[in-house]
Amino acid sequence: MPERRSRRRVELPLVTLLPNLITVAAICAGLSAIRFALQHNYVVAVQLIIVAAVFDGLDGRLARMLKSESPLGAELDSLADFLNFGVAPGILIYVWAFAELRDQGWVAVVIYVVCCVLRLARFNVDSKADAGGGAKRFFTGVPAPAGAFLALLPIFASFTWSQVPLLPEPLIAIYIVAVGMLMISRIPTWSLKSLTIYRENARLFIVGFVAVLAALLSFPWISLTVLDFAYLAGMLWSWRVAKSLS
Repeated sequence: MPERRSRRRVELPLVTLLPNLITVAAICAGLSAIRFALQHNYVVAVQLIIVAAVFDGLDGRLARMLKSESPLGAELDSLADFLNFGVAPGILIYVWAFAELRDQGWVAVVIYVVCCVLRLARFNVDSKADAGGGAKRFFTGVPAPAGAFLALLPIFASFTWSQVPLLPEPLIAIYIVAVGMLMISRIPTWSLKSLTIYRENARLFIVGFVAVLAALLSFPWISLTVLDFAYLAGMLWSWRVAKSLS
């Protein structure tokens, strides 16, 4: 009888699993956001989507720092983005906004979610094609995380000005469809990785960052509303810059 070959057990440092664990934590946050949305606890649902966004910003950077990037991690991250920035915001908006406009509201939400998954698929294809090409100055279309926060703008505004009547449901439906179209559009949007500042302005940038962080912690909803409008203004600026460079 042939001798059995002993399989060598390979030890894996636990720290290399940390990026994937953070991605899984983001998925748990997104799923929990859906649960709280269905329970009409909209504040907690939004907070969990924000937590998922923070985890999304950490896992990839941590994987690069630890040199533990893997195809599995990349696929897991993409699936997490679809859940956290497509499905969870879509269901939250549907439950929150469309008490009367159920069918039409659901169509708008489905369009938004499909646009999100198309945006992520295009990003994955472009990333593989540009592997090793360095950081790009512009994204094509609005990235999924930014799209999610733009889609949540009516909710941020309602938390900020609770005494003001909500926008009509048809307008909210049109708005989230428009956000979906922005994600799959060819509009150039700034890539944060490519932005630079002069060295002498680094201290001012740090002070500004601390001010924004303090505002988010103290006045989260008005701060997120302002940041959404600032992002929309930045889109116009990036479009003008990209047009002048072409």
